[in-house]
Amino acid sequence: MADLEVRDVHKSFGSTAVIHGVSVAIRDGEFVVLVGPSGCGKSTLLRMIAGLERITRGEILLGDKVINDLPPKERDMAMVFQNYALYPNMTVFDNMGFSLKLRKASREEIQARVARSAEILGLGPLLHRLPRELSGGQRQRVAMGRAIVRDPQVFLFDEPLSNLDAKLRVAMRAEIKGLHQRLKTTTVYVTHDQVEAMTMADRIVVMHDGIVEQIGEPLELYDRPRNVFVAGFIGSPAMNFVKGSLRADAGKAEFVAEGGLRFPVANLPGTAAGNAVTFGVRPEHLVISPDGIPVEVVVVEPTGSETQVNVKSGQHEFVCLFRDRLLPKPGETIRVSPLPEHVHLFDAETGRRLAA
Repeated sequence: MADLEVRDVHKSFGSTAVIHGVSVAIRDGEFVVLVGPSGCGKSTLLRMIAGLERITRGEILLGDKVINDLPPKERDMAMVFQNYALYPNMTVFDNMGFSLKLRKASREEIQARVARSAEILGLGPLLHRLPRELSGGQRQRVAMGRAIVRDPQVFLFDEPLSNLDAKLRVAMRAEIKGLHQRLKTTTVYVTHDQVEAMTMADRIVVMHDGIVEQIGEPLELYDRPRNVFVAGFIGSPAMNFVKGSLRADAGKAEFVAEGGLRFPVANLPGTAAGNAVTFGVRPEHLVISPDGIPVEVVVVEPTGSETQVNVKSGQHEFVCLFRDRLLPKPGETIRVSPLPEHVHLFDAETGRRLAA
């Protein structure tokens, strides 16, 4: 195994630039997730790593070797696709062993590697079946098994769970993470689902419009997003944002927005007093408080373990997430307040996080 590095990579289709100087260093054995909205360039970047797309400018290194010009079959990487890409007329055993057969591996080696992969993924009883006789989750495990038998230096996953139902996606997330913990193979995983990214990754690369917005561990991105985009993309339900300004009154810092909305702030960042800022607070950090601002309940969504409540104060709308089993009625007034230590402040013009 080896480190994988993407160094100042650009990609253009004709005159249209889609990747703008992306650099990512992935350590040996690390599970890195590329996440972002549709069209941000994450799948294109993965395909360039795999050798399925040519790089316009920049370098990709595996270990200390530049692999820009190596064809896919010589990169020692195995890719798992969104649509499984199984041969419909081959059994599970033949699908899993096909790449080894192309390499002219012996029958004994193919048998041994397929048996090992089948044992890891619980596919032993299915080796004689055809893909059409399998469920979606079973087909995805076969696609993963086909990658495992190659024993590559790098696994590449391109949105492998997007075709599965919600319950199966949760189960397969745990399966893929458990697989990585056993095999310790360097893994690059692409998804648009930030929950997948948060639960699976050692580190997350957040992409937007062909650039990297932030790289970090899941909780680092959640607790200290670098800018408004990352703050709004990471977390479900999404962070609440309000535009206004900061003031210091009687030694206390507060955020003030249109309509007389005021929120307490733990600390005043540097020279931010009086400047336009974007105030951010996550739904779970808005709490019921007798001293809070009065808000009107709009929608209540109980899930059992928590209750999501959409509220409004004048023209401002917020989402609250309560762990307690609160069931206010639409039209009722409740009082909520942000936890000052969990407030996020961003420059209103640049969107960058303000350091307190």
